[in-house]
Amino acid sequence: MMMPRRLFQLAWGLSLYGFSMALMLRANLGLDPWDVLHQGVAPMLGLSFGMTVNLVGLIVLLLWIPLRQWPGVGTMLNIIVIGTVVDLSLHILPVPEGYPVRFLFLGLGIVGNGIAGGAYIGAGLGPGPRDGLMTGLCQRTGWPVKTVRTSIEIAVLAVGWMLGGTVGVGTVLYAMSIGWVVHHALPWFQIEEKSADPTPIEATP
Repeated sequence: MMMPRRLFQLAWGLSLYGFSMALMLRANLGLDPWDVLHQGVAPMLGLSFGMTVNLVGLIVLLLWIPLRQWPGVGTMLNIIVIGTVVDLSLHILPVPEGYPVRFLFLGLGIVGNGIAGGAYIGAGLGPGPRDGLMTGLCQRTGWPVKTVRTSIEIAVLAVGWMLGGTVGVGTVLYAMSIGWVVHHALPWFQIEEKSADPTPIEATP
């Protein structure tokens, strides 16, 4: 009975993650670093934002090979589900008018993103391709998580910004709050036994 519960939690967690990303896109107040990159790359590839998310996830997954990382079912579904849900959500979400509604979309997006991250991480069926890249680099280099994570995010943010991705107040608010939201959401969804002092990895798709 445990596996169906994990799969269900994984499915709705990934779906909520994609929907929350669409909310932040519609807010147009700044995106998280990886989505800045996705937004900048999408026009170059001639793809929708969601399909770019999926493609970048697949490319990042290939980088696992030299790092000797192994994907789980959650990793594979991450690549398929999140970007697809983003595109579907963008078709139904209106473009908000005025800053109050835009900030509402941004706030709901950040909170939803954190809850979704806690849900799919808590399912324990494999990290997202970007998280796996980070943990693989940590294992291979011996560098601490904070150093590797910060280096990756600064790099993708810089490239995405140079390619035209949206950087703004939302980028700062996301960076300041997402770890806190995931930290408090994860215990509610952790299916595996909790450690005495859980330190969740901030979710990225």
